[in-house]
Amino acid sequence: MLELYFSQNFPFWNKLSQKEKDLLINNSEILKYNKNEIIHDSTECTGVLLVIKGQLRVYILSEEGKEITLYRLNENEVCILSASCILKNITFSIYVDAVTDVEILKISASAFKEVKNKNIAVEAFTTDIINKSFSETMWAMEQILFMSFDKRLARYLFEQNSDTIKLTHEDIAKDVNSAREVVSRMLKYFQNEGIISLSRGSITILDRDKLKNIFS
Repeated sequence: MLELYFSQNFPFWNKLSQKEKDLLINNSEILKYNKNEIIHDSTECTGVLLVIKGQLRVYILSEEGKEITLYRLNENEVCILSASCILKNITFSIYVDAVTDVEILKISASAFKEVKNKNIAVEAFTTDIINKSFSETMWAMEQILFMSFDKRLARYLFEQNSDTIKLTHEDIAKDVNSAREVVSRMLKYFQNEGIISLSRGSITILDRDKLKNIFS
C-alpha cells in the first residue's frame, strides 16, 4: 500500500533505485488525526506529509499569538515545510493542523533528506513544492496587506467550490486572517445586500455576480 501512494503521488518514484525506494518505504507510516489536531509545530521536524484523506491548514503565528493562514493542502498534495530541518535557509516557523479528520502518509525527514541529497529528481521535486508553497504564501500576504477586508472576504466566498459553504465564521476568520466578529459583521452586510443567506453552520451564495463585483 505504501508503494502505491509513493508511485501515484511522487513523480520521482520511478527514478529511484530499489535501495532508495526501500529506505523511504521503511521510514514512512500512515497516521490519522482528528479535526483541529495539531500535526506539526515549530518545536519538531515532523517529516514530509502526503494528504491521503481530508485537508490540512498551514499557518504561522504572530508574536501576539494570532494565526495567519498561508494555504491549505487537500488530498494528494504534499507538505515539505513540515520537514524544514532538512531545508537550507528556512528560518521561520510554520504550523500544520487538521481542518477535517485526516489520514496522512508521513515520511521521516532524515530518510527523505538522504534520498534528496543523492538523487537529483527528488531534489527537483522538493524545489518545485517549496516554490509553490512560497507562491501561495506571497499571495496570502498580498491579500492581507493590499486588499480591503470586504474584497478579501468576497473573493474567498467566490472561490469556494460550491454555492453552499459549510464553514463556521471562526473557520472563515482563520482563512481570511481576521477576527470572527469582523467576519460575522461583513457576512451580515452581504446578507442584507441580498448577496448571500446565512444559516447555522452554512452560507449560501445567492448572487455570484454581485459577489464578484465587490472584488473585481
